[in-house]
Amino acid sequence: MTAAILRGLLVALLIVTPALMLPGIANDSTQIVILVALLAAVLTFVEYNSVFPSIVEFRDASPFNRLRFGALFFTVFLISAILKGMDQPTNLTLMLTNFGTLIGNTIDFPYSPVRMMVLMLPEDAPEQTVQFVRTASGLAYVISLVAMTLFLILVRILNWPARSGAFNVWVNLPLFDPTAGGDVLERLQRDARVNISLGFLLPFLVPAVVKMAADLLEPITLANPQTLIWTIAAWAFLPASIIMRGIAMGKIADMIEEKRKRAYASVDEDVLQPA
Repeated sequence: MTAAILRGLLVALLIVTPALMLPGIANDSTQIVILVALLAAVLTFVEYNSVFPSIVEFRDASPFNRLRFGALFFTVFLISAILKGMDQPTNLTLMLTNFGTLIGNTIDFPYSPVRMMVLMLPEDAPEQTVQFVRTASGLAYVISLVAMTLFLILVRILNWPARSGAFNVWVNLPLFDPTAGGDVLERLQRDARVNISLGFLLPFLVPAVVKMAADLLEPITLANPQTLIWTIAAWAFLPASIIMRGIAMGKIADMIEEKRKRAYASVDEDVLQPA
């Protein structure tokens, strides 16, 4: 219960971080953020305090969810700090802005994900907004790449999730039904490939969808800072999270395949033993 409460508080802190850091947030917006944070905290507590899983995957296969949460939290915090530094600069915000500007300018080449984010903005967007989106997008993209690299090291070198003991498919994959039909191994491999492919495409698809919806929605500008922060954070985090899920499901498929080979080899040895 203590661990579930701590997880709920951390999720609530993540949601309210932009509202806490940015100056001049309207009272109505703050109340909505607090309500959403409380709801997310309660849902997280119920999920992790329950014996039976519902929607959270890899609940007992740490540090999968911890790594994803850490990547999202650092993304939101650093983008909020950079945006705050535009009005209230400090040594930390200046350092983050310079670092993000360097990364953003380096990654901002034709057809790159950062360039797609910049092109998402309206044609008449101020130069300050364009520079912030380039800086924040570059920083968020690097954080997502670091998270994926760390998880790949956990899987390939540190043998996740086998190093934590037996892997319970029912607890860690509550949305995956092994009895839905077809071979479980083939379905896991297919889902892994689909997730990895979708994760690579999303950084290019999201800006295009936002650009097409510009006529129906209010353009994303510095006038709505929280929307801008969460848009950039989601643009970087969701593809990384989906790719990590695909890598994880591919690893589970490899574990099942290896276990089957050992089982078949054991059966063959028993059959070939002389009577």
